[in-house]
Amino acid sequence: MADGAEIRGGETTDARGRVVDPDSPLALRGHGTNRVGIPAQILSTTDFNDRPRTLRIHGTRFTHAALFEGLDAVPDADFAAGLFMSYMEETFGLSPDFSGSDGPDGKRRFRASYLRLLKGWMFDSNNAEGAVLKGWVESRFGLLPTYHKEPLLRFASDPWRHYAEQKHSTRFHNNHIHLQLDLLYEYCQWWIRRGWPDAPMPARAQNIRLYRGVNNFDEHHIVERPDKRTAVLRLNNLCSFTIERDIAGQFGDYILEAQVPVVKIIFFRDILPRYPFRGEGEYLVVGGDYRVSVSLL
Repeated sequence: MADGAEIRGGETTDARGRVVDPDSPLALRGHGTNRVGIPAQILSTTDFNDRPRTLRIHGTRFTHAALFEGLDAVPDADFAAGLFMSYMEETFGLSPDFSGSDGPDGKRRFRASYLRLLKGWMFDSNNAEGAVLKGWVESRFGLLPTYHKEPLLRFASDPWRHYAEQKHSTRFHNNHIHLQLDLLYEYCQWWIRRGWPDAPMPARAQNIRLYRGVNNFDEHHIVERPDKRTAVLRLNNLCSFTIERDIAGQFGDYILEAQVPVVKIIFFRDILPRYPFRGEGEYLVVGGDYRVSVSLL
């Protein structure tokens, strides 16, 4: 089969000979529809990573045309970040300290914020904030998650139910949170294509070399293993990489090196330089099948 799995005795097995449920998130990979116009079955492949195409979340730039017209006129990246955050605060009633905003009765109310989700993800990608982010990737890109606290091997299972409960949690899934994340993605893509002098990639770049450190492959489905130094892994629908190999080594003895399409980058610290995210060079990336080089620390 094209994805490296084999049929043995009527069962689908992975590259390590383990049986894969054909109706699992791992095997299905994605939904039949999404909001970017390229089917998940294509978006999730190594072929797409090798020859990426522009992705746009339907209607976002049109609906918020005034924001992007203003961004096109800014003189530098710091000014752009300030304009974007001010627009988000005004449009969604946000505050940088996550304290919410005053309601009609004058009482302070919590409002779900893209900043709160990012902060939660960087603390623990398997918490409720992480589930909301993975649910957004499901909705917009069509890719199914394969891991949340534990492998999501079946839909009719406790792990999937726990994930579904968290991704719909009213604490974080309110205040048009998916629309906030749509804007974050489109701003990230605008930032990359603007071509700032200190940007980590050229404006015309199709891919960027990123790293991920792991201690084992329990979270990663091995689709194909041509040799000891190369693997095709089916990564979670949203996952973290870093631009610094040394930082990746802090998270595991095995270093995965991948050429990540820039159109799959959701967020990295440079686009909001004044916000106090951890300095780990972390990139949030849409997952799927990735061809990686594997090396020991």
